[in-house]
Amino acid sequence: MKNFFSYIILTVLGGLVFSACSDTKSLEPDTPVSGEPFSFAFMTDLHLNFRDNGSFEGFEQAIAKAEELGVDFIITGGDNVDADYVGDDEQTARKMYERFIEIIDSAGTDVKVTIGNHDRFWHSEGSREIHGTGLFTEYFGDTYFDYDYNGVHIIHLNTSEICEGEYCVSPSQEEWLRGVLAGIDNEKPVVVIAHVPFLSFYYPVVEGYYTDTDIFRNFREVWSMFDDHNLELVLQGHMHLYEDLYVYDTQFLTGGALSGNWWNGPFYSTPEGFIYVEWDGSEFSWEYVDYGWEAW
Repeated sequence: MKNFFSYIILTVLGGLVFSACSDTKSLEPDTPVSGEPFSFAFMTDLHLNFRDNGSFEGFEQAIAKAEELGVDFIITGGDNVDADYVGDDEQTARKMYERFIEIIDSAGTDVKVTIGNHDRFWHSEGSREIHGTGLFTEYFGDTYFDYDYNGVHIIHLNTSEICEGEYCVSPSQEEWLRGVLAGIDNEKPVVVIAHVPFLSFYYPVVEGYYTDTDIFRNFREVWSMFDDHNLELVLQGHMHLYEDLYVYDTQFLTGGALSGNWWNGPFYSTPEGFIYVEWDGSEFSWEYVDYGWEAW
């Protein structure tokens, strides 16, 4: 029986790491070769918007840095666009999504998009299908999905669902996840992508107290679903800090933020950046990369 919280390694409010890679990969994400090494960039909390802060230019700069490192693909960790900040202005929300997609489509590598709480378009006409996740699904499809890449199974969860006023993974999503896990060999490495975290020490470190408002309410229940599987890595966002937590044989990485302090510089001592992840065929390694953005 595993001892819960067997040990914790926490790197928070910092962790700036530079990385370089000279071996550019050539594999296509949709045609993986089992057992081959690969790398990807985890970019979370982009907060793309039309304010005078250069957010779209920053995203393009981050993609260029990731491609310089030779990544095989890019994963976003949610809060891609600030669709919830524009009230009932559907036109502006759509323009943000469409500019985001233009940049993705022009990138030299595949980009997998995760939903975050700010990607939801809330407006006064709540009866319309576009309300909430409707705009995201119109452009990107399901808010939770999975795929294999080079012998690793990657699962994107929607941890921005709402249950009784709190972030959650809904019963219907849990049912879907059980089906996914039932079809995965117990020894296959698994990576989980989530926006609202399973675990974070943001509040006790920064504010001096604990809160459940910035983790999803049934995180332990969902985490337990992986007990008989080889969960190697959980990549999460939302907090804008870089955290490195190893708990109960599970590695949790909170990915800082591509936008830093919402495009106003570093957030505390975590600069604008992303996590560069490598899989060598047997284990993962990672570094937090400052891609060189300077706030306007």
